[in-house]
Amino acid sequence: MATIPAQIFKAYDVRARTDLLTPEAAYLIGRAFGAEARARRQACVVVGRDGRLSSPALAEALIRGLAESGIAVLDLGLVATPMMYYAAIRHAAGCGAIVTGSHNPPDYNGIKVMMAGVPVGGRQLKGFYERIAGEDFVDGQGSVSPLAIDAEYRNAIVASLPLAKPLRIVVDCGNGAPGAFAPALYRALGCEVAELYCDVDGRFPNHHPDPQVEKNVAELKRVVIETGADAGLAFDGDGDRVGVVTPAGRFIPGDKLLMLFAAAELARRPGGHVLYDVKSTGVLSRWIKDHGGTSEIIATGHTHMKKRLKETGALVAGELSGHFAFGAWGLDDGLYAGAKLLQLVAGGVRLDDAFAALPSRLATPELQLPVPEDGHAVVARIAASATFPTATGVLEVDGLRIEYADGFGLIRASNTTPVLTLRIEADTREAILRIRDELAAALAPLPFPAFAV
Repeated sequence: MATIPAQIFKAYDVRARTDLLTPEAAYLIGRAFGAEARARRQACVVVGRDGRLSSPALAEALIRGLAESGIAVLDLGLVATPMMYYAAIRHAAGCGAIVTGSHNPPDYNGIKVMMAGVPVGGRQLKGFYERIAGEDFVDGQGSVSPLAIDAEYRNAIVASLPLAKPLRIVVDCGNGAPGAFAPALYRALGCEVAELYCDVDGRFPNHHPDPQVEKNVAELKRVVIETGADAGLAFDGDGDRVGVVTPAGRFIPGDKLLMLFAAAELARRPGGHVLYDVKSTGVLSRWIKDHGGTSEIIATGHTHMKKRLKETGALVAGELSGHFAFGAWGLDDGLYAGAKLLQLVAGGVRLDDAFAALPSRLATPELQLPVPEDGHAVVARIAASATFPTATGVLEVDGLRIEYADGFGLIRASNTTPVLTLRIEADTREAILRIRDELAAALAPLPFPAFAV
């Protein structure tokens, strides 16, 4: 009987330490993916990998499992995750997988899967585990062929996002996979590019590849200021998220960057729809309305983002984490979002002035509260019994987003680790403390984490 740890199948993808996500496990996932693809009359799958030390062996095993299921595999080799999505849509009827640990520590890895143009997560991904447990496989004689996608992907972005003038930028890839591709992309757009940590190294020796943690962009800030650059761009380990630094060295959170993107998209298509995740600032709704659009709050996670983007025909979707998906491109793509930003800057947007003009509130960082059991069960108990005396409503899209006239509080279970994610945003410090007290009462006897506003 085939065995594989059930806990490696998460809400959005497969993800685990490499003592659990082994080549043997990757092979079985390839067999399950191949069987599911064959059941859905799909014959071809693209496969890529990031630059982690464990990724080549995992990708080889995944490819072997697919090929032994009768699938024609197009091997992309080292790519950023958006490049896999692009290749899958254009060369494999929307079927693809990438071995990547994204922004997780070096001893982690994962597999993201797309089937017929739709990201595979949640119940469908659990179905892979059930196929493995029941050895519900199919046999066949597949094939493996290389596919170089870099130039095609780069040319498509250059053709769709021309810059009005050359720019000087700094790019920090944190030794992740985007380092092999992002500098060439932005040079092809006409930019002068200074590179930081663009050599791909799965040990991540310089800083962790998470561009929304401000300490990780400290060097980027310094170099942007010293070189007089027009912008600084930072990417996570697989290139589906972006962080931005202004010429004055200001770090811009993902939800504020979405405000800039939304205004630009709505200027071209008034009345359009914009999506943002439950972690994002509450001022987005009013901002989007004032710019002639409609909006909605969605669950956090790239699978939810792309599914809802397709369902609603939204112009753009974004997350606090720096995930962005544009309707015209159809992918969550940090490299594309970076090019979108550069197009705005080349068109005359002064980043420091633009972001200084955005409405703002006080906010805590994302606070992590470890829990001794499944976080979703904890949130369900709170939803059933807690009261929030001064709240105007509670949104249960992804955990609990408790809305107030002067802010919001968030209690959300992580889909990848045994923690609750908490966040508070409000107009004043007093409101932050009031909301904290109400959330703390709901969480008791769990302690509310300390924070600085």
